[in-house]
Amino acid sequence: MYRFLLTPRWWGINVFVLLAIPFCVFMGSWQLSRFDARVQDHRTLTAQAASARTAAPRPLDRLLPVDQRTSGAPATATGRYGKQLLVPGRELDGKAGYYVLTLLRTGSGKALPVVRGWLPGAADPAKAPAPPTGEVTVTGALQASESPTDSGVSAQGGLPSGQTGVISAASLVNLVPYDVYDAWVTLDKADSGMKAVPAKAPEGSGLDLKAFQNLGYTGEWFVFAGFVVFMWFRLVRREVEALRDAELGLTPEGSEGSQNSGDPGDSGTREAAEERRAPAL
Repeated sequence: MYRFLLTPRWWGINVFVLLAIPFCVFMGSWQLSRFDARVQDHRTLTAQAASARTAAPRPLDRLLPVDQRTSGAPATATGRYGKQLLVPGRELDGKAGYYVLTLLRTGSGKALPVVRGWLPGAADPAKAPAPPTGEVTVTGALQASESPTDSGVSAQGGLPSGQTGVISAASLVNLVPYDVYDAWVTLDKADSGMKAVPAKAPEGSGLDLKAFQNLGYTGEWFVFAGFVVFMWFRLVRREVEALRDAELGLTPEGSEGSQNSGDPGDSGTREAAEERRAPAL
């Protein structure tokens, strides 16, 4: 009864099934491991952020380049404030406003972007407090350069002079006459009546949409594996039923009649052909 499984056609089906099932299981396990890794990263960085609040600030140069380990770490830098820019379109506590960004020129010759605070409303240079004069030492949370793909960040082309949409070395190098660190700092305590901007978690470190996509893909791959098994058994069952019907002499209803009656169109065609041949006889 099951000898049909050894036919060339079924050999192809069987090989496909034997390859598809472990592949689906492997891909599902891999997606699950990706989700587990993101969960572990989230736990690690949450603990790191908690310890960073009580950790002693370290010099900026010891924390560069910024990565998931150093992002949010307290950093200190000394220098003199230079050019000041406004960063519009930034929300804080559900209110629209803007950052006040000032470049701190350090002894290394590079400038460190420092977010001195946040103000509500439309960006207005007249309302932004002037930076302190003389040499200052700032302390704040270290942050990686932004990109337009970051949440809440927009390039906002065509901004007025003195404004920037993205806090990054790539965007600021065209606005200031000196080199800029590929990082920035948000002060722990804002200056002159502004609100302090809280540090952001590093990109890809939390349980975001991508993490739950990995979990969803895990379920999909295991469902695919189950579907392959289900379809194989379904095909085998149909083949067995067809063989049993053939052994019992059972045929689909109407098939015998259709074989005997033929197609009316074909009959008409044969009659026309006979009429054309008649004069030649």
